[in-house]
Amino acid sequence: MSSFTPTADGGPIVVVGSINVDQVMVVERHPAPGETLIARSMEFLPGGKGANQAVAAARLGAHVSLVGATGRDAVAALTIELLERAGVDLSAVSAIDGPTGLALVTVADDGENTIVVVPGANAAVGESVVVGAAELIAQAAVVVLQGEIPAAGIEAAARLATGRVVLNLAPVITVDPATIRRADPLVVNEHEAALVLAILDPGTDIPRADAELVSRLRATGVTSVVLTRGEQGAICSDSLGTTTVPSPRVAAVDSSGAGDAFVGALSGRLAAGSSLVDAVRLAVRVGAFAVRTLGTQQSYPGVDDDLPEVEK
Repeated sequence: MSSFTPTADGGPIVVVGSINVDQVMVVERHPAPGETLIARSMEFLPGGKGANQAVAAARLGAHVSLVGATGRDAVAALTIELLERAGVDLSAVSAIDGPTGLALVTVADDGENTIVVVPGANAAVGESVVVGAAELIAQAAVVVLQGEIPAAGIEAAARLATGRVVLNLAPVITVDPATIRRADPLVVNEHEAALVLAILDPGTDIPRADAELVSRLRATGVTSVVLTRGEQGAICSDSLGTTTVPSPRVAAVDSSGAGDAFVGALSGRLAAGSSLVDAVRLAVRVGAFAVRTLGTQQSYPGVDDDLPEVEK
């Protein structure tokens, strides 16, 4: 185990994305279609890919602002509790009429999860909301985007960004291919990579090998790509080359939110001036740290936590 250098000296990060409440149910295994199971426990926790990534970066010392929306309901306060505690600037978070976003998360004993998202207030984070934060976005060293807000909001944020754009297109929604090519890097898992390649190169044959997926995405004009592979780590590729980065081996309790921990850590290191491969080397360790605890934001490391090491 070892700690790391905080990212407090890096440029500002703006995350434009979703804010949810996670309803987390723990089960022995995932149900088959048509099957009913009894959950062992259920609790409500703060979540949403945008909020998760903001907390992950801020807990590692980055200067982070969040652009998003909650509802005006009883659970809205829960969604911002850990964001405030992590020091995330919430001045561009709006409260709108209607429900806060909700994610229904089922976690099995093997740590794997299934997630169904009800957008709620996140559906309002379109072009007009994003343009309202234009100055904040333009000043960011890194702008972080995901797929849990409308495509118009993602596209507007990418246009307004003057710094680096980290696009974690998860879930994969249809966005302007020019926005995807603006990513530096595009962060996707192997399933998402195949769907994005189909957007960028319609009708193409989709390769099965992870390394080939990365190569084909780069060939479509994407500046850099990070393909996350769970316990196998990640593959990253930019103008300096392609590198496979292994992950530490840990006992997984809950994989939900681990990808967001990865993206938050990656973005923080990029904002601090790290190379892509060095940022990925930290991000896989942060992701491995996160899977050892139930939930998302509360499982993320702070600057004083020791991270698991990759076995030599």
